Amino acid sequence: MILSGRGVTAVLGPTNTGKTHFAIERMVAHGSGIIGLPLRLLAREVYQRVVERVGASQVALVTGEEKIAPAGARFSVCTVEAMPRETKAAFVAIDEIQLAGDLERGHIFTDRLLHLRGRDETLLLGSATMKPILQQVLPGITIVERPRLSQLFYAGQKKITRLPQRTAIVAFSADEVYAIAELIRRQRGGAAVVLGALSPRTRNAQVGLYQAGDVEYLVATDAIGMGLNLDVDHVAFAQDRKFDGYQFRNLNPGELGQVAGRAGRHLKDGTFGVTGRVDPFDNELVERLESHQFDTVKVLQWRTAKFDFSSIGALQRSLEAAPRVEGLTRALPAIDQQALDFLARYPEVTDLANTPERVEKLWEACALPDYRRITPAQHADLIQSLFFDLVRHGAVNEDFMAEQVRRADRTDGEIDTLSARIAQIRTWTYVSNRPGWLADPTHWQEKTREIEDRLSDALHDRLTKRFVDRRTSVLMKRLRENAMLEAEISVNGDVFVEGHPMGQLAGFRFTPISGTEGPDAKAVEAAAHKALALEFEARAARLHASGNNDLAISADGLVRWLGDPVARLTGSDHMLHPRVILLADEQLTGNARDHVVARIERFVNHHISTVLKPLDDLSRAEDLQGLAKGLAFQLVENLGVLFRRDVSDDVKSLDQDARASMRRYGVRFGAYHIFMPALLKPAPAELITLLWALKNDGLDKAGYGDLIPVLAAGRTSVVTDAGYERMFYKLAGFRFLGKRAVRIDILERLADLIRPLLQWKPGATTRPDGAYDGRRFTTTTAMLSILGATPDDMEEILKGLGYRADSVTAEEAEAFLASQTASSVVPGEEKPDEDADAAAEHADVDAGTEEATEAAQPVVEAVADAAAVEAASAEEAAVPAEPKPVLLWRPGGRSDNQRGARPAGDRQRHGGNRGPNRGATEGQAEGRRDERRRDGEGGKGRDRDSGRGGFGQKGDRQERGDRKDRGPRPDRDAKSQPARFEAKPPRKEKPVDPDSPFAKLAALKEQMKK
Repeated sequence: MILSGRGVTAVLGPTNTGKTHFAIERMVAHGSGIIGLPLRLLAREVYQRVVERVGASQVALVTGEEKIAPAGARFSVCTVEAMPRETKAAFVAIDEIQLAGDLERGHIFTDRLLHLRGRDETLLLGSATMKPILQQVLPGITIVERPRLSQLFYAGQKKITRLPQRTAIVAFSADEVYAIAELIRRQRGGAAVVLGALSPRTRNAQVGLYQAGDVEYLVATDAIGMGLNLDVDHVAFAQDRKFDGYQFRNLNPGELGQVAGRAGRHLKDGTFGVTGRVDPFDNELVERLESHQFDTVKVLQWRTAKFDFSSIGALQRSLEAAPRVEGLTRALPAIDQQALDFLARYPEVTDLANTPERVEKLWEACALPDYRRITPAQHADLIQSLFFDLVRHGAVNEDFMAEQVRRADRTDGEIDTLSARIAQIRTWTYVSNRPGWLADPTHWQEKTREIEDRLSDALHDRLTKRFVDRRTSVLMKRLRENAMLEAEISVNGDVFVEGHPMGQLAGFRFTPISGTEGPDAKAVEAAAHKALALEFEARAARLHASGNNDLAISADGLVRWLGDPVARLTGSDHMLHPRVILLADEQLTGNARDHVVARIERFVNHHISTVLKPLDDLSRAEDLQGLAKGLAFQLVENLGVLFRRDVSDDVKSLDQDARASMRRYGVRFGAYHIFMPALLKPAPAELITLLWALKNDGLDKAGYGDLIPVLAAGRTSVVTDAGYERMFYKLAGFRFLGKRAVRIDILERLADLIRPLLQWKPGATTRPDGAYDGRRFTTTTAMLSILGATPDDMEEILKGLGYRADSVTAEEAEAFLASQTASSVVPGEEKPDEDADAAAEHADVDAGTEEATEAAQPVVEAVADAAAVEAASAEEAAVPAEPKPVLLWRPGGRSDNQRGARPAGDRQRHGGNRGPNRGATEGQAEGRRDERRRDGEGGKGRDRDSGRGGFGQKGDRQERGDRKDRGPRPDRDAKSQPARFEAKPPRKEKPVDPDSPFAKLAALKEQMKK
C-alpha cells in the first residue's frame, strides 16, 4: 500500500471547473498515459476527444463491455474498474475520486488512488470535499483547487410546464422520469431521457438529441451528475429522495450540488430549483449549494487487494479483513462478494473449487456485473454455470451462449422490453471481453457489440417516438432561429412544413394534426400559418377568379369551393337572400378577404336566382293583374306550393285569360294543389327546403340536415316521420298523407288514373248523405307503381285524400265493376250540349296520360288479377284461409266548401288534406282543364323515379300530335264517347252561340249521325 502522496497532484473543485479538460491536455503532453473515468458513457466521450487530438490509432478504449486496442496505442481511456493495478504509463489520471466514499463502488476508487501511479505524473480529479481525507491517507500530496468558471443561483419552485428552455429535470426512478417526459412532450414538444439503466449508446443518442437543440428539455436521473458535459441552463429537482441499494434516503447537500452543478457552461451562469411535489429548499441548503460548501468526506471505502485463494473459506476470510490505515473503512459486501457467499453454500461448487487456481477462477467469475438487476440468487446461478464451463471445458459453452444471445437479438417491443434485452446482451458482451473465457472471443465480441448497438438504436427510437414530437421540436427550433419555413401542400390538402406533417388545409381553414395541444399546438399552428401566408393569398386570388362550377351549396348550408367549405349560410330577413359567413382563419385579411366574401355572395345570389328562376320570374311578373297577381304573390310567399283548398275561392274566380297568363309562368292548377312543377325537381326542392330551414333555424334541429337531401332526391314517395315539421314535406314538393308522403305531381297523376273510374253516367242516383252513388274503383297496379307504395300504403294515402272504402268480396267487386262498365255507355244515346268549361273537361279527360287510359279500360281485369294473385298465394301456402276482402273506393260525402271549417285536430288526423267529394271536386275539374291547356310546362323529360312521362310531358304532346295524323279518335265517336267526369248530373242546357266552335262541332256530329 502506498502511503505517500509524493508526485501526486489532486485537482479539486466543484463542477464546471475544467478538471477533465485539464487532465486530457496533460495526458497528451506525455508519451503515454491512462485515464480512468466513473462511467462507460463518460469514457466514450473522453475517448472521442483524445482521438480528435492524436488519432484513433494512438488511443485505446477499455471498459468492462468494450475493448478497442489498436496495436501500439500510447494512450488508454478506461472505466475505473477496468484500470490495471499497475502500469508503466508516464501519466495516470483518476476522475471523480469523491466516489471513493460510495458504499457500492467506493473500494475500487480507493484501491486505484492508493496504488496506481504514473511514471512521471499522477492526477486525482474530484470534489473539494476530498481535500482533508487525501491529505490524511496520502501525506505529501499536492492540492490544487480550481474555482467554478460560472456562478450558480437558486431559482425557487416552478411548475414543470413553466420551466424555462434548456432545463434538466432530475428524478430518481424510471417511472417518474417517464411520467415527466410524457408531460413535457404534450406541453412543450418533447424531452430527451437519460437513465443509468440505458446503454451508453442510447444515452449518447439521447444526450445528442438535447445538445443538438431538437428538444429543449432533458429528464434524467443523477447519472447526469457524473461528468456529462451538457448545455444546461437550469436544473430542476422533481425528487430529492433516492434508493441507494439499501434504503430510501434524502440526497445529501454534496449529491445535490453535484447534480445542480450541471447548470451553466464555461463562463455562462446557471440556476437550479425544485419542481413537482418537492418542497422549496431552505435558505441554509441554498447557500451551501450556491457557494459549493459541502461536508467533507470523512472515510474512504476499502477492501483488501490481497486475496487468499487457497480455498473458498480462505477467500471469504480475506475479504473480511479490516484496514490498518486511519481514514479507511471496510466496504460493505459488493455484488461479487454477495455472489461468492451464495455459491459457497452449494456443495457442487465447493467440491469443484478444490484448488487455488479454481478458487481464483471462481472469484473471477463472481466479478460479472449484475446488469439485469436480478436477485443475488439468480445472479449466482448464472455465475455457477459459467464457472462450471470454465473449469470443466476450459471455456464457456458456446452453444449455451449462442442461445442466450439469440434470445436477446430482437428489436421489437417497447421501452422496458428493449431495456431488459440490452441488459442481457451487456452481460454476454462482458463475457466475450474476459480473457480466456471463450474459444473464439473476437467473433462473440463483434456479435454482441452489433446486437447491443442495434438494440440501443431501437431503444433510442422508441424513447424518441414516445417522448419527443419531432415535428414540433424541429419547428420550434426553426422558429427560434427565425428561419423561413418551407411548406408543401399535397393535392388532398395535407400540409407539410420542413417535411413534417402539420395538419389539413381545407379552403381557408387550417386544422393542426390530431394529438397536439397546449403550447405544442400553438407552436404547430404558428409555424404552419407562417409558412402558409402566401398560400392564403394565392387561394383567395384563385377563388375570386373561379367560375360558378367550382362553387356549390351543400345540404348542410355550407358553400364549398372545390369541395372544401369556405362559407356558411344563415337566415336573414328575406328568405331568398341568406347571409354569408366566411369560414377562414385570421390570416386571410385585407383585400384578399374582401374579394373572397364578394365572390361567394355573388355566387350565392346567382345560384338562388338560377335554380329558383321560375319563382323569381313569377315574383317579377308585370303582366299579371287582379286575382292572378294576388295568387302569384301567395305562391311566391309559399315557395311555389299552395293547397288548393286554401285558395279555392280565388281559383274559381279566375277567368281563363288569368289562368293562361299564370300558366305561362309555369303555374299548374292541379286537383289538390296550385304549384310550379319546375320547382319539384331535386335541385330546386333541396334549395327551397334549405332556405326555409335557414330562415326558421331548421338546420339546428336534430335530423333536418339529413331529411333535406332525402326529400329532394327525386323519389315519388317516402315514409313520413312525425318528428319533422310537415312544412318540410310541403316545400320539398310532397303531400303529407299519414304514414307516407307523396310527391305533388304524382298525386295529380293519381287523380288522372282515378278520374275515368268515377265518371258520371245517366241513371246514377245520390245517396242520403249527398254523395254520388255512381262508379267506384279499386286500386290498380298502375296506381301502386307510380306511388312506389304497397297496398297498405295505398289505403293510407286514399284515406288521407278523403276517399272512403267499402269492404266486399272479390266476386262482388268484379260483378259490381262489370255492371258499371257495361252501363257506362248507352247505344244511340245523345249527349247534351256542353259549355266551354264542360268541353275543356272532356278534352282534359281525352288528353290524359297513357297510364290513365290503360287503367280505366281493364278495371274488371285488374280485380280478377288481384283475386288470382291472392288465390295463388293461398295455394302456395297450402293453408286454408278466408278470402281477403276487396276495397271499393268512393269519394267522401261532402265537398270542401260544403263541409265548412273543420276542427284543427280533425285536419291533423287527415294529414292536413280534404279529399274530393261527389265524384270529383271543382278543384279536380280545374286540374283537368289546366292539364289540357298547359304548353310544355314542368316535368320535361321522364319521371325521376318511375321513368315514365310525367304531367305535361313531351310524350303526351307527341301523342296528341300523332292523333292529328291518324284522324278522329275512336273514343270521340258518339257510341264510344266516355261520360263527363263530374260528380253531379249535367247542367241544364244553355243557349249556345251559333258562331262558337262547339256549336259547329255539334252540328257536324248531327250531320254525321244522319
